[in-house]
Formats: sequence, C-alpha cells, structure tokens
Amino acid sequence: MGIKLRLILLNFLQFFVWGSWLLTIGAYWFQTKHWSGTEFGAIFSTMGIASLFMPAIAGIIADRWMNAEKLYGIFHICAAVVLFMVPKAGNPSAMFWIMLLNMIFYMPTIALSITIGYSTLKSRGLDIVKEYPPIRVWGTVGFIVALWTISLSHLEISAVQFYVASGASLFLGLYSFTLPECPPLGRTQKNSLVNALGLDAFKLFKNVKMALFFVFAMLLGAALQLTNAYGDTFLQDFAKIPAFRDLIAVKYPAIIMSISQISETLFILTIPFFLKKFGIKKVMLFSMIAWVLRFGLFAFGNPEPLGGLWMIIASCIIYGMAFDFFNISGSLYVESQSDPGIRASAQGLFMVMTNGFGAFLGSRISGIIIDRFFTSAGGQFDWKGIWLTFAAYSLVVAVLFALLFRHKHDPETLSSPLKH
Repeated sequence: MGIKLRLILLNFLQFFVWGSWLLTIGAYWFQTKHWSGTEFGAIFSTMGIASLFMPAIAGIIADRWMNAEKLYGIFHICAAVVLFMVPKAGNPSAMFWIMLLNMIFYMPTIALSITIGYSTLKSRGLDIVKEYPPIRVWGTVGFIVALWTISLSHLEISAVQFYVASGASLFLGLYSFTLPECPPLGRTQKNSLVNALGLDAFKLFKNVKMALFFVFAMLLGAALQLTNAYGDTFLQDFAKIPAFRDLIAVKYPAIIMSISQISETLFILTIPFFLKKFGIKKVMLFSMIAWVLRFGLFAFGNPEPLGGLWMIIASCIIYGMAFDFFNISGSLYVESQSDPGIRASAQGLFMVMTNGFGAFLGSRISGIIIDRFFTSAGGQFDWKGIWLTFAAYSLVVAVLFALLFRHKHDPETLSSPLKH
C-alpha cells in the first residue's frame, strides 16, 4: 500500500471514530437514558476541557521524547478501552468522567495525525500544501461513513455506537504502530517551559485586533458545539409526533445531518477565492450569518417532505459555509498574522480558544439555558425556542464583530499564507 493510501486510511479512521458517536450521543442521552440537558451540556464540555491542555502536552512529548506515531497509537488504544466502558455508565456523573477521559485521549490525536501526515510526506520530498488536503478530506468522508453506519443500523439511541467507535479506535491504534517512524526532533533544543507549552503565543493578545479576533473565535466555537450537541436529538424528537414518526428524516436523522459534512467538503474548496476577494472580516461575517441561518432554519423546519424538510436540508448545506469559513479561514488568518517563531503556538492558541474555551462555555451554558427556559415539566423540549435563541446569539455576535473588528483587506496578505 502506497504511503498516500496509508495516510488516507489513518485520516478516515481518525474521524470515523469521532463520527460514530459525536452527533448521536445526544439521542442516546435523551431518548435512552432520559437525563437532563444541564448534565448533557457537561458531557460536551469535556471536549473543551481536554483541549485546554492535552494538545500542548502531547506536542511536548512528541517533540522531545517519543515518536509521534507511537504516541498516537497509545492514545487511540487507551481511548478504545474508555469508549468500551461508556455503556457501563449508570448515571450522568459517571458518564461525565468516562467521556472526559475519552476526550483526554482523543483530542490530542487530531493534532498528532497532522504531525504524522506532514512528517511522512516531507520525509519523501512531497509538497504538503499540494498533497495533504486531498488526504485530509478523507477524514470528513470517514465521519460521514460513520454517521451513515450508525444511522442505517438504527444505533443512534443504542449503546452499540460506542462499541463501534471503540473497535475502530483499537484498530487505528494498532495500525499506527506500522506507520513510518516520526521521531522527536526537539531533543536537543533548550527552550523554556513557557516556549515549550506555546504560552509565548499569548503575546498576540497585546495586539487589540488579534485579541478581538480570538475572543470572537471563542464565541463562534461555542456556536459550533450547539449544533453538534443538539442536531441529531432534535430530529429524533419528531418521532414523538405520530404524523412524523415514519418519515425518512426521523428514521435516519444522522444521514440527514451528514449533509452538513458533505457540504463542508465542498465549501472548503471556495475558501481561497473568498479570502482573496473579500478578506478575512467579510468571510468571518459570512460564517456568522451562516450560523444565524443554520439555527433559524432548524427553528422553522420539520421532516415533512412537502413541508419543512427543505429548511432542514438547507440548514445542513449552510453548515459547510458556517464551519469552513470560520475554522479554515480563521487558521489561515492566524498563520498570516503571526511571527514565524510562534506560528505553531498561535495555531494551538486558536484551537484552545475555539475547541477549548468556546466548546466548554457553549456546552455548559446551553445545557443550563435549555433546562431552565425550554424544557417542560414533562421533559419536552421547545425546539423552536431553542434554535431561535441560538440564532439570536449568533446574530448578536455578528453585529458586534462587524462593529468592533477593524481590518483593511489586502488581497496579497492571505493569497498564499502557507508559503511563509
């Protein structure tokens, strides 16, 4: 098997593991366990908690003491064991600690998979800017395949989804030990602890524009967790209405939600054009407006093919712009605005603000709000009110960003940031 195919398999499995449960754990939580929204928000906050420290720690280990592919394999094998234990959780508290441990092992593997890919391609004299994106897109394909597998097997409310994820993680962990070696390259460096942890990137906050950018990145990171946490269970809830119970979108909600990931693979191809044409401020505004539409269309949509299904599908298509124009464009902007010596640390800071603080705050606060204002005494959710609240939040963020973030667009600044 050629090295590109081997890296494709790695990326496919990396996100297959995540896609096996990320969008369907809400259905398992609410439909099977019947636990509360506040406690569910805590579950999704585990991703943010783990992202605050684990990627940095894993980076230090891979840079100084252990081959990246071996560390990657160890993390996935450990995650496989933890995922296997998820169905054993008998209460929300136990579920929280098990999922936190799972995220502690899984979240650093995202960055490690990139390290392995870059290192392997560079060692063979290949251009990573040209060769890596077509390899990485198979990660999104893996996520989609996982969603379809869980949905077509009717496992969205079943504990079996965690066994599927566990099996895939175990296979990937063992497979990683057969990959080409990616030895630590920083053994001889004598950087300070602050430098090693990437804390020097925090000096970017001295720049008012960059400080505002990171704050809004955190606020948008919160929006991303709202759609991950509640999208699938929103469609699952329509099964309680006899008129909708047997409709395709209700029977296979994960497949409908996977349209979001399909859209994501398409919108990523438009980013270079939009960045060069409109600049980072307008592209980020497009993302924020897309989040407003994403949530607003969910509020008024329903699974009826001749009624509101088009709104749900349109919401999923818009997700591609909302996600890519925020995540990919944001990382390119950070790349272009950072000094060469701290670019890796700056990207880590971007991840901390979005997947760390943003994910944590979005998950915890949304769960509390839903429980307090949008859950009836009988445990029924007011989904229209929930989605409209999320849409209003995104609109406020967009208006504040338009007013506060000052940036003069220079088409040359972001035309080829990866060449610097």
